[in-house]
Amino acid sequence: MPVKIKLGLSLLVVLVSAAAFYFQHRLGHDRIQYLVAFLGVFMIFAMWLFPEVKRDESAGGVRPDA
Repeated sequence: MPVKIKLGLSLLVVLVSAAAFYFQHRLGHDRIQYLVAFLGVFMIFAMWLFPEVKRDESAGGVRPDA
C-alpha cells in the first residue's frame, strides 16, 4: 500500500477514534472510551507494522504449463 494512502487512512482512523472517544466520554462510558482509544492506536500500529501480502502467480498450487 502506498505511503500516501497509509497516511490518509491513519488520519481517518485517528479522527474517528477521537470522535468515538469523545462521545463515549459524554455518554459516561468510562471504560469503553479507553477501549476505543486503544483499538484506534492498535489499528494504526498494525497497519504500519505488518506488510501487505504479495502473492505469486503460483499461489494455490496451480501452475501453468510452461
